[in-house]
Amino acid sequence: MQRARIAAGCALALLCALFLLACGGSAHTDPSPSSKKPTHVTLVLDFVPNAVHAGIYRALAAGYYRARGIDLHVVVPGATQDPLSLVDAGRAQFGLADGSDVATQIDRGGDAQAVMAITQRPLGGLIALRSEGLRSPAQLQGRTVGITGVPSDRVVLDTEVRAAGGDPRKVHVVTVGFDGAQALLSGRIAAFTGFVPADGVQLQVQGHPITPFWLDEYGGPGYPGLVAFSTRRLVASDLALVRAFVAATTQGYEDTLRDPAASVQDLMRLNPGLDRGFTSASLAAYLPLFNEQGQVAFGALRDARIEALSAWMLHNGLIHAPIAPTRYSAG
Repeated sequence: MQRARIAAGCALALLCALFLLACGGSAHTDPSPSSKKPTHVTLVLDFVPNAVHAGIYRALAAGYYRARGIDLHVVVPGATQDPLSLVDAGRAQFGLADGSDVATQIDRGGDAQAVMAITQRPLGGLIALRSEGLRSPAQLQGRTVGITGVPSDRVVLDTEVRAAGGDPRKVHVVTVGFDGAQALLSGRIAAFTGFVPADGVQLQVQGHPITPFWLDEYGGPGYPGLVAFSTRRLVASDLALVRAFVAATTQGYEDTLRDPAASVQDLMRLNPGLDRGFTSASLAAYLPLFNEQGQVAFGALRDARIEALSAWMLHNGLIHAPIAPTRYSAG
């Protein structure tokens, strides 16, 4: 599912942002400054700064990137595909994207290559209000479901309904863009495709309990829902830089897992417009996804998960040929 929760109103001047240190830039404390001038590195986020990025901002605040010779500039995308297109064009060294978006870009001939997983599970699925009393996606037969219009949304819906024993053809589908939550609250739809730790938590914080149907619990692959990626060119030409970025980012997320409240503080200090209540609740929902509740080392990219993603996307016509784990990730 594409990381496509970027509203039209978020049309930032991205090219300017590449030079002006958007969303907090690299303001941080450097505990062990290096005598060598740090390398300027740009990271393009998948979305506006939010709880899923807490580990990155923790690493910035603690000086972990600087300690490894990286002067990290974080910028916000102006459109869904900006991270992939900018990194592919060499305008940025690293980006964040949904794991399936990286696979799509590879399938289209792009040079993207994942370097670490930020979350170990897909973030999306179907979201319904608990008051609807739905216990299974199959109960959406005869009901209306909202999708953004992204092709993978329909695949997510069909996968979940079919896995639950229903017939996707009996579900009425409407395109609601990025207004799924509003359409749900207005009663226009019974469910929508969205990101549970973001869209779903936002509804709950507003006082509307939800019933989430996660993709990987209803027929979909348990692929890494958000990955950090670079290009094969950079991996081949400067593996030390890639490893330094991964190490610093990992340290930031390990801190976040140990002390989420401190990372929320760092995130909000560098992005003062965030709502503390929603950010804290959203991070609580993300925490188990970072390392599957301690079962997996943070950042791990597992071959079996990538193979499952490739098979699911190929079966549903989202890619044209299988993508091998050795092509998908830098290992």
